[in-house]
Amino acid sequence: MITIAVDAMGGDHAPKAEVEGAFQAAKHHNVRVILVGREDEVRRELDAHHHGWKDLPLEIQHASEVVTMEDSAAKAMRQKRDSSIRVATRLVRDGAAHGVVSAGNTGACMATSKTVQGMIPGVERPALASAFPTVKGKPVVVVDVGANVDSSAEMLAQFAVMGDAYSRVMFHTKNPRVGILSIGEEDHKGNQLVHDARPLLQKLPINFIGNVEGRDLYTGDVDVIVCDGFVGNVALKVSEGLVDVFKHMLKESLEATITRKIGYVLSRNAYADFRKRVDYAEYGGAPLLGVRGVCIICHGRSPAKAIKNAIRMAKESAEGGLNQRIEEELRK
Repeated sequence: MITIAVDAMGGDHAPKAEVEGAFQAAKHHNVRVILVGREDEVRRELDAHHHGWKDLPLEIQHASEVVTMEDSAAKAMRQKRDSSIRVATRLVRDGAAHGVVSAGNTGACMATSKTVQGMIPGVERPALASAFPTVKGKPVVVVDVGANVDSSAEMLAQFAVMGDAYSRVMFHTKNPRVGILSIGEEDHKGNQLVHDARPLLQKLPINFIGNVEGRDLYTGDVDVIVCDGFVGNVALKVSEGLVDVFKHMLKESLEATITRKIGYVLSRNAYADFRKRVDYAEYGGAPLLGVRGVCIICHGRSPAKAIKNAIRMAKESAEGGLNQRIEEELRK
């Protein structure tokens, strides 16, 4: 059985959301889950709200320290060697777990995972991949969305290989269309990084289609988009903000009048479908590509549903041999 370690103390709602998500994953997704954190707090939450948890493949691993959102990555690495995220990544390094899920401090998660789990040969820096919803229904994978605020052309080429492998494993895309994010489709458009990276991408054994624009994040006409982590993170945060605004405006508009209220009742299923398609909790989190073993990083505010789906994502990544696929592609 695939085993996933969950940082039970990392998120804004820890350990409640992490415990609930882990319980649901162990119950419904045929996965063994190790909750890593302060044992008394985790056990108290399980005993109080999850009757029968001892009959599930669900375990607790004690970790005495917690990395807060205010801690720097360096401080977390140097001073908190028994933190929940550190113990969880050690489980992956030592072969006791196939992957780790955390909604904790993103910088600390990335630094700890990179240092403790180690890197896949051929990868200079790990990258965060995020699945964006598109009008055609199939998500587009965007790499990098924040792990590296400054990237080299060689790093973008590695992101392309990793994103291509991720799209094949997780979304079963046979021949992913890979583009580089720029300010125009024409080859002469883009900054120096885009101009330097394009010839490297053209030489890779992938289906590189050239420059793509910001609107292509949502059209479904491309399967993988590579970009600098600074640009990718801005795109991610803008998209999340727009989704929240659209959900609020749509609901407000439908409820504005009695006539619209009738329409709202009739369209509740459509509204629910819309929310599901754009809800980050459906995807769970963003994989940190390039590290040994699976690492899924979630929003700090992740509810139990997001944690459950992040565990499912980690399980499927391990089952699909994502790291092995990335290593094979990099060797090519």
